[in-house]
Amino acid sequence: MVDIRNRPALADSPAREAALACVEAGIDAARPARVVADEVAVEGDALRVADATYDLGDYERVAVSGGGNAAAHVARALADALGSRLDGGVVVTDDRVDVPGVEVLPSDHPVPSERGVESTRRLLDAARSYDADTLVLTVITGGGSAVLPAPADDLSLSDLQATTEALLRSGAPIRDVNAVRKHCSALKGGQLARALAPATVATLVFSDVVGNDLDVVASGPTVPDTSTYGDALAVLDDYDVDVPAAVRDRLERGARGDRPETPGEGDPAFENVETHVLADGSTALEAAREAARERGYEPLLLSSCIEGEAREVGGVHAAVATEAANAGDPVEPPAVVFSGGELTVTVTGDGEGGPNQECALAAAHRLPDGAAFACVDTDGIDGASEHAGALVDGETVADPAAARAALRENDAGGYLAGRDALLRTGPTGTNVNDLRVLVVPE
Repeated sequence: MVDIRNRPALADSPAREAALACVEAGIDAARPARVVADEVAVEGDALRVADATYDLGDYERVAVSGGGNAAAHVARALADALGSRLDGGVVVTDDRVDVPGVEVLPSDHPVPSERGVESTRRLLDAARSYDADTLVLTVITGGGSAVLPAPADDLSLSDLQATTEALLRSGAPIRDVNAVRKHCSALKGGQLARALAPATVATLVFSDVVGNDLDVVASGPTVPDTSTYGDALAVLDDYDVDVPAAVRDRLERGARGDRPETPGEGDPAFENVETHVLADGSTALEAAREAARERGYEPLLLSSCIEGEAREVGGVHAAVATEAANAGDPVEPPAVVFSGGELTVTVTGDGEGGPNQECALAAAHRLPDGAAFACVDTDGIDGASEHAGALVDGETVADPAAARAALRENDAGGYLAGRDALLRTGPTGTNVNDLRVLVVPE
């Protein structure tokens, strides 16, 4: 079970304990050991991956490749499933665990690093070594956009770092952020598939993207890219993102047709590629709902697809809690209201925290008596914070004016730290987006 390190201090009411139990159940359900055991199996020469079957007798070699927050954990589960049938491979991650026979290389998140560039170079070198007699199980998980940095030939690591930081502060949704990233990369936007060809590729996805848009998860290294250089330029303009001159110049040249586009639908790179989503936000939400039922609460899924500014979403959740407590709508207490998705923050201050912490703080002083609200990122890292998120109730905010001031400075983390409301797990070994749990007692 996921280790909420400060659980005893946080679980000081029945509602808060129920919220934590739902968070734990959700994260545990999406952890690779559990998911892969259900979705991947070997029987003789038959390798089952979700609803597809691969004949291992058709290949001289089976390798694992890929990257993201949970990549090493997925690779280890695959090694357990395949045993001696796995012939090695390379994965890149910021959460390393040993995987027998597989190189697990280091990287960083959410801003790309020098060691990440070197690790990704080695991943690409390995990808180019595979031939038509190789089956490559390509692990793609949330966090891969940062963890797999491969600067395009006319860009530097510092260009990528400055661009990433500016995009993450802009409030742009992840689809738009990754449209830019794909067009600054030698790997993203289907380009890893080109490196892997002519091998057969089974891409195994742990999705942290609303709607499971496959070209957005980790910026789509092995799937056709639906975005263009023109789309990337529009993101910079729409969100007033200041990027290095080399980045803007590259995008402008691409939009003029002076550079080839990333591979799209129908490109030969994808001829031998199949993609399987093994886990996503719904995996966590379903398990969390069952945990609520077991504790006698009526569960209600508000939406698994919520996006937008974190503080606005926090206010909406507080309003839902108030309506439920006062009128029994949209659900009669005792109830737990769930939501998932991915929130953003337009950063204008210099404080600490992340989207889930902002969401929790924005809701806290509006919650009805007895209600509790947990907001977490399932990978255990809320934005660039060392915390997974926060757990709040109506008593968390003693001074609403001070809480509002903290929100203006994007300092939800600083404020909530002073109220002992931050939730810490460390890296969880998975990443299937945000999980929000709103408990409204009877």
